[in-house]
Amino acid sequence: MAQVQRMSRLLVKTLRDDPADAETLSHKLLVRAGYVRRNSAGIWSWLPLGKKVLDNVSRVVREEMDAIGAQEVLLPALLPKEPYEASARWEEYGDLLFRLKDRKGGEYLLGPTHEEIFTLVVKDQVSSYKDLPVMLYQIQTKYRDEARPRSGVLRGREFQMKDSYSFDTTDEGLAESYRLHREAYQKIFARLGLDYRIVSAVSGAMGGSASEEFLAPAAAGEDTFVDCPNCDYAANTEAVTFALTPVEGAAHPAAEELDTPDTPTIESLAELLGVPASATLKNLLVKVDGEIVAVGVPGHREVDLGKLGEHLAPAVVELVTAEDFEGRPDLVRGYVGPQGLEKVRYLADPRVAPGTSWITGANKQDTHARNVVCGRDFEVDQYLDVVVVEEGDPCPKCGTGLKLDRAIEIGHIFQLGRKYADTFQLDVLGQNGKPVRVTMGSYGIGVSRAVAALAEQHADEQGLYWPKEIAPADVHVVAAGKALQTELALDVSEKLAAAGVRVLVDERPGVSPGVKFTDAELIGVPQILVAGRRSGEGVVELKDRRTGEREELTVEEAIARLTA
Repeated sequence: MAQVQRMSRLLVKTLRDDPADAETLSHKLLVRAGYVRRNSAGIWSWLPLGKKVLDNVSRVVREEMDAIGAQEVLLPALLPKEPYEASARWEEYGDLLFRLKDRKGGEYLLGPTHEEIFTLVVKDQVSSYKDLPVMLYQIQTKYRDEARPRSGVLRGREFQMKDSYSFDTTDEGLAESYRLHREAYQKIFARLGLDYRIVSAVSGAMGGSASEEFLAPAAAGEDTFVDCPNCDYAANTEAVTFALTPVEGAAHPAAEELDTPDTPTIESLAELLGVPASATLKNLLVKVDGEIVAVGVPGHREVDLGKLGEHLAPAVVELVTAEDFEGRPDLVRGYVGPQGLEKVRYLADPRVAPGTSWITGANKQDTHARNVVCGRDFEVDQYLDVVVVEEGDPCPKCGTGLKLDRAIEIGHIFQLGRKYADTFQLDVLGQNGKPVRVTMGSYGIGVSRAVAALAEQHADEQGLYWPKEIAPADVHVVAAGKALQTELALDVSEKLAAAGVRVLVDERPGVSPGVKFTDAELIGVPQILVAGRRSGEGVVELKDRRTGEREELTVEEAIARLTA
C-alpha cells in the first residue's frame, strides 16, 4: 500500500513570483514549487517534495548499478590530505578544494571525488587476481568551492553524486567494465526521462585516457558541445580535433618585412593591409608553469585557454603580463612572430600546417612580415587543438559543418588506466604468481544535477511536469473546495493508495480552487485528478499534466485507469 500525502500537512510553500536571484528555469521552478530552499550561495536544503524526487533519482541509479554487479559502499566526505597530496590533486584542484584543519593541526579536505580513497580501500581488501574484477560505488555528498555558485542546484558547492570505480587486471577487463557502465548509464537516463547525448570528452584533472560525457541539452547548460547533422559524431568542444594537413607543392615568395605602424592587433593590421584576418597569424603568449610559451592560431580565431590548459595539465597556464616583457627584447608586444623566436617554445593549432603562408609579427616595433611559411621560416614544436570551436567547423569524422548546442553535464565516464594504481602501488598477485598492476575506471553521475536537468527539460509556462519514474507522486488529487468534493477526493486517494499508487491530495480547507489548480500545475505530478462540480454524480476530471489532455471519468474508471 502506497502513502497518501495530504497537502494540509505537507511542508511546502509555493511562490507566485520567481526568486530575484534566479536566472535558470530549474532554479525558478524548484524554488517556486517548494522543492528546495537556499541556505547560502551554492548551499541548498531539499524540502519534502524535493527529497522524494532526489531519492527517486538515487533509486534508479542504484538499481541499474546493482544490475551490472557493482557493490555499494559509503566512504567519508571528510578526507585526510595525504592521499590527495600523493596524487598531486591537493595542488591541482587549487581553490576548488574545501581545506580545513583539526584541533591538532592535521590537514583535511571535503571530498570533491574519491579516486584516491577507493584505490586505498581496494589495496587494503584485495590481494589476488581471483578477487577481481570488482566495481564499487557510492551515492554521497561532494564538495567543491565554486567561485560563482549559480543556477540553483545545477552548480552548488555541495551536491549529491554517484561515483563508481572499476578495478581490473587487464586493459580488456577495463574496457568491459567501461562498457557495462556506459550501458547502465544509457538505461538510467532513459528511465529518468532525460534527453541526452553521449559525447567525446577530455579527462582533465581526473586523468586517464578514454573519456565520454553524458549531456542533457538545455538552454541553461554550462557545457557547449558539437553535433554533426550528417553522422553520429558528437563531442565536448574541448575534445574536438582538427586534422593536420600539410600544404605541399605551393611556391611562396621570400618573407619580407612591412612597415605597419600602430597595428598591435589583428583587426588594425588587417584593416591597414586590406586583407582578411584569416590571412594573419595570431601569436598568443602564455606562461606554462612560469615558462613563456607562444601559441599560434589563424588570426580570425581565438585561443581556447580551457582547451590549452587541458592539453598541458597538470601544468598551470596563465596569460603573460606587461612585467613579463621586461628584460625580453626578443618579445615585442603586439608584434610577435614565430620566425626567429629565441628560447620560446612554439605551440600551434593544426590549421597552422606545414606549407601554409602567413602575415605575422616581425619581432620589431611597428613591423610585420608577410610570406612567412610554416616549415620554411619557422617550426612548430608541438601541435595542439586550441582554437575556440565555431559553428560550421568541419566534422572530424565526415567533414560536414558542425552545430553548436548548450547542455548540462549529467554523467562522465573515464578509463583511468593505472594513474592512481601507480601512485598507490595497487598490485595483486597474478596467475603466474607475480605482481600485476591494477587498472581502473571512474564513472560519475550528478544525482542532484540530474534533478535540475529534468526540471529544465520538463517544464512549461505553468510549472513542472515530472516523468513518472521520479515524480514525488503518481497522481495529484485536487478537492475543488466543498465538503462533498473533499470527501470524494479523500476516498479516491485512499483507494488509489491501497492499489499501490502514490497520491498527493490537496484537501486544504480555506484555499480557493484556483490556488489549488495553480499549485498542481506548478508542482508537476504527472496526473491531476479533480473532484469538482460533478462530484455528486461520481464523476471526476483526469488531466495529463504534460500534454494538458483532460477527460471526465467515473470514479471507478479513473481508479482503473490510474492503477492499470
